[in-house]
Amino acid sequence: MTTQLLERPMTVTDDEPGKLTVPAQLEHPAACAEGTTALPTYRVGAPDIHCRYPVIVGDDQVIGRAYRWHRDWLVLTTSGERNLRRPPKGTPGTDMAAAHLAKEYAAGRIGAVPLDQVLAEAPTPLCGPVPLLHPRMPVNDRNIESAQTAFAGLAAHHWRAVLTGFPGSDNHWYLSCELCPWEGPKFWSHLRGRNGQAPSARRHKGGCIGEDKVRRLIPAYH
Repeated sequence: MTTQLLERPMTVTDDEPGKLTVPAQLEHPAACAEGTTALPTYRVGAPDIHCRYPVIVGDDQVIGRAYRWHRDWLVLTTSGERNLRRPPKGTPGTDMAAAHLAKEYAAGRIGAVPLDQVLAEAPTPLCGPVPLLHPRMPVNDRNIESAQTAFAGLAAHHWRAVLTGFPGSDNHWYLSCELCPWEGPKFWSHLRGRNGQAPSARRHKGGCIGEDKVRRLIPAYH
């Protein structure tokens, strides 16, 4: 088994504090250059185990992290958590969130944290079973049934949840591939196959072990 069952009632809480803590010695450039509104050059880093994408400026300074929850995109910054809602049609959520954070940083409303600090504070994969449900998912019969179906599907498709339980079909779920060393965020709705079609035998970026080998090993891909 890869999950531990939940007892009800349960208090649903977030899985970690929703705020970046700025070291005392760091100051925002705006403190020394008032009126400067030029947007900094930024990039989006690899997602952490919570499926949160760091937005980075300059010499590896994180100005916030962005993540998706039920189609909305949220950001975590030194000022706390903010829901940016859904991006415009055709705009990736990470792009919308990164642009928002760059504007907030340029305006001096949020600070930056060293990437090394963010990485050092990230949780590590669990050695034992993960909870059945993600901490943000309410514990009810429908969600429990969906989670049990999802975990059975992960086992059949050779995936493993490494930190959190089922987050819903269309939320990022950080998974480890059991056929190769790849790990990263996936959607359960994609892994189970969409519109009656079989899931992609490519599995993830890089192609896993090759589509022919995947189909031979896992009947679900036939």
